[in-house]
Parts: sequence; structure tokens; C-alpha cells
Amino acid sequence: MSDTNAPLRILMSQQSVDRWGASVAAVMGRRTFELIPLEAAVAAQRTDADVAFISREVTGTSTKHEIHPALQQVYELLRQSQSLRWVHIHSAGADRQIYLDLLAKGVQVTTSSGANAQVVATVALAGILALARRFPLLWAEQQTRQWIPMMGARMPRDLPGQTATIVGWGPIGQKLGGLLQALGMQVVAVRQQLAAQPSPASGGVEMVTFESWTQVLPKTDWLILACPLTAKTRQLVNASALAGLPRGAHLINVARGEVVDEPALVSALQSGHLGGAFLDVFAHEPLPSNSPLWAMPQVMITPHAAGHSDGNETRVGQIFLDNLRCWNEGALLRNSVN
Repeated sequence: MSDTNAPLRILMSQQSVDRWGASVAAVMGRRTFELIPLEAAVAAQRTDADVAFISREVTGTSTKHEIHPALQQVYELLRQSQSLRWVHIHSAGADRQIYLDLLAKGVQVTTSSGANAQVVATVALAGILALARRFPLLWAEQQTRQWIPMMGARMPRDLPGQTATIVGWGPIGQKLGGLLQALGMQVVAVRQQLAAQPSPASGGVEMVTFESWTQVLPKTDWLILACPLTAKTRQLVNASALAGLPRGAHLINVARGEVVDEPALVSALQSGHLGGAFLDVFAHEPLPSNSPLWAMPQVMITPHAAGHSDGNETRVGQIFLDNLRCWNEGALLRNSVN
């Protein structure tokens, strides 16, 4: 909640100030406020902000494992800001150490969950279609000018009737589930708890909890990870879980790399038990150049890019503005991290 008698000091990048400044003014109305460009705050070591908006250009090309010096300076500024009460971030997940540290200090953290749900669901679907139609194999053969008909053992399976188990039934999982049902696939959703009243998005979807999720693995053709990284999901897909899948099943990971036991995944792929994988996230990012995953013909790798799209900046900014209005009015914020 905010003290409406004092100016609200809002920290954001200069790019965000330029783009969202007028919109912030409209939200704040008669309430006085100050927009503090992040770059200037870092240079002056200004630590008096009440609110911070961490947009994508702030994190840039850093990962949570390899933080560039400029971003590290921002993180240190946030840690030193004793008046900081709320931070809004561009990502759907808040598992970077800085946000855990801020939460431990009592700073409220909100995410942009839902902003890129359609984009990530579409990318996951693209990975499924590419692997189902054996595009990596066909692409490799195109490079060597080979014309090999898709017959016999190379014949792709029909997707209708196959089962996709989606771990995580948030905005991404629900959108992807609808897309897969439209293709005639059976969908199983793994979620924290079963809803008393099923939502429209769950129509025809089999629901299971994390406590019983291994029971559906033997019928799972496509294991799709779209869940946040928590104590419950860390290393959820381990050697035992992978062994529980039928031979030839596929893994799609657009969640977090740490949800998967990566050495176990490599072993399952090398043995042929796992038919292939589409991986956007990894245990360490960037994925080390010596990882055997790079050279596997049945693996598709993207650089944690499933959520990137040119419309995300607008959607993220709107979520921040909506939350700023709630903050200004003393209402609950959307996507608050517990």
C-alpha cells in the first residue's frame, strides 16, 4: 500500500520513461510522483525509489546464471534501496536470486505472467509439430541434398489420439492445451490442486496433481513443461520420471531448465528411450558449448526465446500500469509472488 501524501518515486529505464511516462501520469492523476531513470540512478547511486519497473531491456542478454556487470549494478541498487516496497518484472517467473532476496526483505514482487502466454504456447506447439513431422531429420537431409521418402520406420505418427501431459496449468498451459485439443490430441494437466469448479479451459482435460502425476507417464507421448520453478518442480523430471514414459516419447521444455535432471535427459536421449526433445531452457544458461545436447539430431534448441515477441513490451507495460493503478488505490496487485 502507498502513502498518498508523499510523492511516489518510480524507478524505470530511460526507454520505459520515454514510452510510458505519459501513461504513468494518467494513472497517477493528482498524486505527485517522480520518474527516476534507472541509468541515472545507478550512476548517482540513488537508492530512494519506492517502486521499480524492471523491463526486458534492463535484463538484456544476461541470464540468471551469467549476469552482465551493468545488470549487476542494477541488482545492487535494488538491494540497497531501503524505501523500495514494490518491484514489477517483465518475466512470468521470479526465480532469479535478486527477486528472492527482495522478497525476503519484504519487498512485494509482481510478474508479467500471461503477457507472453500465447507466444510461448505457440512456440511449444511449433516444437511439437516440428518433432512430430521429423523436421530436424529432414532439414539435415536437405543440407546434404538427400531425397529419402518418409516411409516404413520413417513414417510419422498421427497426432490425433496421442496424449500430451502438460505440467503447469497456468496461462501458457491452458492456451497450449486448447491448441492441442484442436489437433485431436488427448490432454492431461498436472497442477497443484484440483479445482472444485472446472474452468472453461479445462473442458475435456484430465486433471492430476503433482502427487499422482507419475501415474499418467506411461500413456504420455508428449511431456510438456510449462510450470514455474519451485521446490516441488525442481528436478521433477528425473531419471525415474523419464523411464516412466513410453519408449519414443518426446519432451518439450518451455518452463525452466532446473525442472529437468539434465544428465538424466541426456542419457534418455542417447539410449533412444526418449524420441526427441524441444528445449528452450537449460540447467545453465547459456547452454555450455560442450553440452552433448547441441549435437543430438533429435533435439531442437532455442536460446530461452520462447517468450520473445514484438508485442510483449506493450503487454508487459500494460500489466505494470494496471498494477500501478491498483497500488495507487490501495487495491491488491495482479501476479503477486507469494
